[in-house]
Amino acid sequence: MTMAPKKRIAMHPASATAGGNIINIASGKGGVGKTWMAISLSHALARQGEKVLLFDADFGLANVDVQLGLNADRDLGGVVAGKINMSQAITPFGEGGFDIIVGKSGSGQLADMGRARLSELKSELWQLAQRYDRVVIDLGAGLESAVRSLTPKGGMTLVVATDEPTSLTDAYAYIKVSKQENSKADMRLVINMAGDQRMGERTYGALAKACRTFLDYTPPLMGIVRRDDRIPDAIRRQTAFLSRHPQSNAAEDLESLVSTIQKQPARPAKPPA
Repeated sequence: MTMAPKKRIAMHPASATAGGNIINIASGKGGVGKTWMAISLSHALARQGEKVLLFDADFGLANVDVQLGLNADRDLGGVVAGKINMSQAITPFGEGGFDIIVGKSGSGQLADMGRARLSELKSELWQLAQRYDRVVIDLGAGLESAVRSLTPKGGMTLVVATDEPTSLTDAYAYIKVSKQENSKADMRLVINMAGDQRMGERTYGALAKACRTFLDYTPPLMGIVRRDDRIPDAIRRQTAFLSRHPQSNAAEDLESLVSTIQKQPARPAKPPA
């Protein structure tokens, strides 16, 4: 059964502080369900009546549109090339009740861009964020994602990790580099594909201990999403998971994650210079 989003007024002013309403979805490595998490979190927030924009900023392997079966006429590549602005790149996703800016796979344009153009795009994103309650940004996997310099500071970053050793070491490395670049970065952890709640807590404990021991920083746990065999089914069918399997364990965990996020106070952020 498909559950419709709660009714909201179209184009209503953002209720959260611009910049502080940003949620970056990151990971140290690929294959941990980062893009699925970004899509499903956006959907879950929209179902709670929030006005949401999903920004696919993964220039290496942008696939939000692929997972949802979207045929977008415009994407972030056109924005980077200066052919359109960010507002013009928005694609409404009616089924989920949220908007999307589709990414551009295999593009090196962002990494090659000059500082002035990056500043212009950052300002555009900042202005656009003020029209939404939440802006969920699907960052590229790995440590050298040039798009990190594009995202406004002030929001939270959810680092997605699983119990695989490589995921844990890479998530730790991502947090380390991020904190070195910005000591005030708000890093949180989401454990995905957990066998059960206890196993997820054990995975978080191991990663938190490493951060506490070597970084003198303990990233809070925002949520645990259990492994669910229905997730691959939704991806294969290019359908939003919460539309196809709204009563599943993973859907329940996503609702809990959203509840935790909504209880967090917005962190004010300064506009980009």
